[in-house]
Amino acid sequence: MNARIKCYGCGALVDDTNGATHEYIGAVAGCWAIFGEILAREFNNPSYFYSAHRLTVDTYAVQHPGVPNRKSTQSVYVHLAGLYLTLEKNVDVQKTPKIMSSLTQQSESFVWLEPPVPNGTITIVDVVKAESAEEHQEVVKHWAKDVWQAWESYHPKIKQLVAEFTN
Repeated sequence: MNARIKCYGCGALVDDTNGATHEYIGAVAGCWAIFGEILAREFNNPSYFYSAHRLTVDTYAVQHPGVPNRKSTQSVYVHLAGLYLTLEKNVDVQKTPKIMSSLTQQSESFVWLEPPVPNGTITIVDVVKAESAEEHQEVVKHWAKDVWQAWESYHPKIKQLVAEFTN
């Protein structure tokens, strides 16, 4: 059995591996590997993908904000906007990426958002345990709501940003 390590992004205990990580998503290799497993599950089964993929990507990115730099700062803003659009505005998942992409035009004005502590209480480790598409959808939605709520102090900023690009 591999040694366990706490992911500095989400706080989950994951295998301590020497695998790949992401350039600006702040996760240890073991956590990043679980995210890859979830993405493979979603891409290989439409019943997982269509109902959960947008929330999976946005939630993971927001829960693993990385360190202050241009790419990670932009990532947090854009993925928080994705959570807002999906969870509160009920924007169709087909339209959300276009809106999110337009937000990057403002990225020069984005300032680092200090991540909340804790950054949610549900993690990718909870998601990977789902045994059916229905359970996966349910856990992902709870995870997304949990992480979005953790960033509550930034909701007005994200809502204002989205309003500027959708009105």
